[in-house]
Amino acid sequence: MNLGFSYVGLIYLAMLFIPNLFWTKNKPENYDVYVKNENRTLKIFESIGQVSVSCVVLIFKDFNFTIKPWTIWLALSFSFMVLYEVYWLRYFKSKKTMKDFYGSMLCFPVPGALLPVISFLLLGIYGKNIILIIATLILGIGHIGIHINHKKEI
Repeated sequence: MNLGFSYVGLIYLAMLFIPNLFWTKNKPENYDVYVKNENRTLKIFESIGQVSVSCVVLIFKDFNFTIKPWTIWLALSFSFMVLYEVYWLRYFKSKKTMKDFYGSMLCFPVPGALLPVISFLLLGIYGKNIILIIATLILGIGHIGIHINHKKEI
């Protein structure tokens, strides 16, 4: 693992946060009702994971693009981030209901939560960075768990 700025990490964070900024003005109706019922433990995992992933992807230059056989992991990771953007386009074009927000996409039951987690996990594999892998697993436990519970409540 090599310390240094990761422009790939910055691109991933932009792909993650920009749609979420638009979402703050386009939340599904009654979303706040579901937030009140979130599991406290899952919320802690999610928060720790969010901060950890956001920091780690920026401070290790191992995530930057290089051509090598291992690059297939970066291509797969980026593909999942592109799917994540497609998920958001689909949501923003919808009526913005909870069913729209939690509707399955391809084989992914909660794509808004699952796709970025898979993407960052694959980025950790590409960068051979155990810290990002662990941080992403922590994020995944919380983030995916919370959103699966929301989907069950619908």
